[in-house]
Amino acid sequence: MTAATASWLGPLGRLHSPSSAMPAKKQAKTTDKSPAAGRTVRVRPVPAVSRSIAILRLLGRVGQPLGVKAIADELALVPSTCLHILRVLVAEELVTWDAATKRYALGNGMISLARSVLDRSGFPQLIQPALDRLAGRFGVTAMGVEVAAKGSAVVLALSHSNQPFRVHTDVGSRFDTLVSATGRLIAAHGGDSAAELRKRFAQIPWDKAPRFEAWKKEVELARTQGFSVDRDNFMAGLTVVAVPVFVAGGRLAYTVVVVGLSSQLTTVATDLLAQEMMREAREISGLLVEGG
Repeated sequence: MTAATASWLGPLGRLHSPSSAMPAKKQAKTTDKSPAAGRTVRVRPVPAVSRSIAILRLLGRVGQPLGVKAIADELALVPSTCLHILRVLVAEELVTWDAATKRYALGNGMISLARSVLDRSGFPQLIQPALDRLAGRFGVTAMGVEVAAKGSAVVLALSHSNQPFRVHTDVGSRFDTLVSATGRLIAAHGGDSAAELRKRFAQIPWDKAPRFEAWKKEVELARTQGFSVDRDNFMAGLTVVAVPVFVAGGRLAYTVVVVGLSSQLTTVATDLLAQEMMREAREISGLLVEGG
C-alpha cells in the first residue's frame, strides 16, 4: 500500500448513491432550514429536476458511458421518461451522446458549471498555497473541503506530496454523513442533539467502527481543541486530521483535511501537523471574514 496509489473515497464518507440520494419516481415532501431566515422553508418535489440530477450523478459516479436501459434500470425510471430527460441534457451540453454506441456520458457543460462555482468562491484560491505547504512538509495529501447543506461536503482544492503513497480523490468529489475527521467537526459545530447524533452515527460507513460513546467524546474534544482526528476508523492504516475554517457569524463553512499513513503520523507528528493546520486555517478564516 505504501508503494502505490491508494483509492480512498474522501474525508467524509462514501460517494452519494444517485438512486438513494435522488429518488427517481416518488419523493416525500421535504423541508429546508434556512439559517439566515431563521425559519423552515417547504421544498416542493419537482420530479423532473430530481431525475435529471440523479442521472448526472450516476454518470459521474460510474465514470463510463451508459445506455438508456442501464440508466433507467439503475434509477428505477421509465425508459421513455429517462430518454426524454437525456435528450434535454444533451441539448444543454451537460451530457453527450455517442451515436455509434448509443451511450451517454457527462458533457463539457458540466466543467463550465463546476468552474463557475470554483470561481465564485475565494476559498480554493486562498487555501491552495497552504495545502501545497502542508503536503510538501508532512508528506500527506491535503484537501480544502466545503461543508455544504445538510452536512455533506465537497472537495474544492487538493494537493499531493511527492511520496510513493498517495490518496486518490478528486476536486468536486461530494461526500455525506459524519464519517472521518471532518464528520467529527460537523457534529461538533452542527447543533444536533445527542439523540440525532446517535441516529446519524448508526448510518456511518466505517472500516473499523468506534463505539458511539468514544466517538462522542472525540466530537467534544474536537470542539475544545480545535481539530479532529480519525485514526484507522474510516480506513485501516490511514489517519485523517481536519481543522475547521469559520466565516462571518462563526459558521463552520470549510475544513482543511490531511490524510496520511498511520505509521507515519504518530501522535507527536499528528499534534505538530494539527497546530500547523490550525495556523493556516486561522489565516484563511480571517481573509474570508474580511472579504465577506
